[in-house]
Amino acid sequence: MRTLITNIGELTTNDASGEDLCGTRHDAAVVIDGGRISWLGSSDAARSPEVHDAADDVIDADGRAMIPGFVDSHSHLVFAGDRAAEFEARMAGERYAAGGIRSTVAATRAASEDELRARLRRFVDELLAQGTTTVEIKSGYGLDVETEERLVRLAAEVTSEVTFLGAHVVPAEYAGRDEEYVELVTGRMLERCAPHAKWIDVFCESGAFTVAQSRRVLEAGIAQGLSPRVHASQLGPGDGVQLAVDLGAASIDHGTYLTDADVAALAGSDTVLTLLPGVEFSTRQPYPDARRLIDAGVTVALACDTNPGSSFTSSMPFCIAIAVRDMGMTPAEAVWAATAGGARALRRDDIGVIRPGARADLVLLDAPTRIHLAYRPGVPLVSRVWKDGIAVR
Repeated sequence: MRTLITNIGELTTNDASGEDLCGTRHDAAVVIDGGRISWLGSSDAARSPEVHDAADDVIDADGRAMIPGFVDSHSHLVFAGDRAAEFEARMAGERYAAGGIRSTVAATRAASEDELRARLRRFVDELLAQGTTTVEIKSGYGLDVETEERLVRLAAEVTSEVTFLGAHVVPAEYAGRDEEYVELVTGRMLERCAPHAKWIDVFCESGAFTVAQSRRVLEAGIAQGLSPRVHASQLGPGDGVQLAVDLGAASIDHGTYLTDADVAALAGSDTVLTLLPGVEFSTRQPYPDARRLIDAGVTVALACDTNPGSSFTSSMPFCIAIAVRDMGMTPAEAVWAATAGGARALRRDDIGVIRPGARADLVLLDAPTRIHLAYRPGVPLVSRVWKDGIAVR
């Protein structure tokens, strides 16, 4: 099935040349064939018999903008329960702390597999409706062998980007026995979860895991064939950034509190810094200074961090609007970070970009330009979505 989409007013390819970060084309056309982009050119060129007549279906974009599907490289979609009361308390002035995770752990352990699966699939549909075509999903709300294995196995039903996060926090039954829990995570839990996962992650933060413990967790995962990612510098400065860079982690996520040395280390590495503006919105922490990071040469991604405690949003357009309004990013930088940046954080070159050979993950906006994603916050601008060349919306 060959589909020609033509009369695209503004096409964000992320196949950049020169100073145009987004590789923008105007009055453009693309051809989808077998789940991939097979041709890219102008609308005039698309009228040629070789292109137009070879298409099984022709779609007129009517001058609207098209971008790559969003790549959400940080989420926690497999869980049960609700923490709305915790959010309300924070809005009344209560300080955010990592310990609230344990309430979600209790609800998730008590939920059936069918309940977790049904909720996960609703979240995936919610993401697709808002233009997210690739999502990374972490475990971390089981914190025992059986439940963690269940979470990564369910996540693997909907994405290839599965992360084992048994080292999210120390569960209540291991209070005061942190080292014993790390032994469990790096032993039986990892052995059960690794076959279903691609990544290993750890929450390297005060109230969660020390740098030494985090290193043990990540190195154990690497030995099992998993690639490292790191949660760090969310609640305060620490040594998590240097640990991530030392181990060649694909990304360090949060980065709310970074020293100049952290920024220099990231700029000199291929570790992506994934910013999660929904967290700062929901916790009232200060927003990271993305302008400082980009100007220093750090590769930045944007992700939603969908979770019930600190960022219960699945809307990448919302995160883009925050990044532009409160974090110093231009609309082009924010859209790039939410697409190509997310792909970099997952070490993928087949998504987050529109070029021949890339996956046909496309979003048509009900707007003339990508700028509207920040210019019209809260407005549902996603008109059509293709995932692997199939129209899903």
